[in-house]
Amino acid sequence: MHDRTRRPTLVDVADYARVSLATVDRVFNRRPGVSPRTVERVEAALVKLGYRPDAAALRLARGIHYNFCFLLPTGGNTFMSQLAGHIERSIDWLRDQNVFCDLKRVNVFDAQELAVELRQLQGRYHGIGVVALDHPVVRDAIDALVEGGAHVVTLVSDVPSSRRHRFIGIDNSAAGRTAATLMGRFLSAKNGRIGVIAGSLALRDHAERLFGFQQVIGSEYPGLVLLPPQQGQDSAESCREITRQLVRENPDLVGIYSIGAGNRGIAEALIESGRSHDIVFIGHELTEFSRRYLMQGIMHAVINQDSGHEARSAARVLLAFCSGQQVIDDQERIRIDIFLRDNLP
Repeated sequence: MHDRTRRPTLVDVADYARVSLATVDRVFNRRPGVSPRTVERVEAALVKLGYRPDAAALRLARGIHYNFCFLLPTGGNTFMSQLAGHIERSIDWLRDQNVFCDLKRVNVFDAQELAVELRQLQGRYHGIGVVALDHPVVRDAIDALVEGGAHVVTLVSDVPSSRRHRFIGIDNSAAGRTAATLMGRFLSAKNGRIGVIAGSLALRDHAERLFGFQQVIGSEYPGLVLLPPQQGQDSAESCREITRQLVRENPDLVGIYSIGAGNRGIAEALIESGRSHDIVFIGHELTEFSRRYLMQGIMHAVINQDSGHEARSAARVLLAFCSGQQVIDDQERIRIDIFLRDNLP
């Protein structure tokens, strides 16, 4: 009798139907050579036991395997390092699904370099996940991969005009609006200037966050004036110098919104200026540095996306696309988290 505490196998079906495993295999795969009465008995056993095929086992038995590649940015971005770690753990899970993966690093701020790297993946991979720059040459490279039969998902930053199959990340316009609402409420009736520091506005996620932030500040907080956004290339050193300049040139500076990485440099410059507790500082991604600055009261809020969820989602979605399985939208939706000092996990 089948042990109902474990998943039924075709061997269990054969035992239950009192036929050979070869007969069950013929019935299951719709091959001829089995009498109608036996087919009926085997199909009844499949239903009775609730047999569901193990997709990984089927791929292994049929010699089917997939090759995936993940392209992440170079540099010292702490969030991207977290994402890389989660992808490496997802690679271990994918290996059990008969999927072999590579993880590569590329300068995503350089559209030409990223496009060249993407084109070099042509014909080598069934599934590709990439943190992408929204640029025509990158779009064309993604389209060429899709035309060649690869499944492509963008991670964190999207190229919506491309033929990529899915974007895995948060609603970045909503994230920017959320940051603006928090900024306005923290500042209450206070008037003044707000500095905005992005990594690169060529990155779709950074451009969308800026758009959402500008929408809310412009329409709901007329006493707050946004300074022209500056781009720090997600470098702590560059963001430190930009912050020093913002503080030096704007005595009425009341807030800083960090759209990308480089929060460490911003915090260090604020501490150095002696104004770390009277300038509202809001940024993105919960890392070891942003956690520390929240605890110290230097950062007021962090808008976060779960890098582990994104890595697992990318692995599941690519596998589903390659194997013809259904993508569960609710499972793959990446939500926006808001962390204050009071609710740190």
